[in-house]
Amino acid sequence: MSMEKTIAEYKEDFDLFPTNNEKLEYIFELGKRHTTLPQEEKNSSTYVQGCASDAWLVGECKEGKLILRGEGTSEMAKGMITLLLDIFSNRTADEILNFNPKKLSEMGIVELLSPVRQQSLEAFLKMVYGYAQKCKEQGE
Repeated sequence: MSMEKTIAEYKEDFDLFPTNNEKLEYIFELGKRHTTLPQEEKNSSTYVQGCASDAWLVGECKEGKLILRGEGTSEMAKGMITLLLDIFSNRTADEILNFNPKKLSEMGIVELLSPVRQQSLEAFLKMVYGYAQKCKEQGE
């Protein structure tokens, strides 16, 4: 499924909720699927600088795809990381690098995020695109 299709499916889900609070609750629900990282993977190189709460993102190139794993400490971070990993993980570097992150706003939730949370999202995306660029340069 393409990144755009994944976003469209999330948009359909979010559209089912009439209020912003219910949409945020859905993000918190997504966080219940959240995974954790082994302690040794939580370090300064995987730490998401500029995130409102502590979060880590690990990216590995495997068979031409970027595999992402992450962990956040707040309910919002857990939910957003789960959602973003669904969109960005297990994609080719080119697919990520050619994707316009502004399309994320089509889901109808980015504007619900406080300015600090929007900065967190930008910090997370910066790391995703950095990992994708490394994969591309490795030519894996």
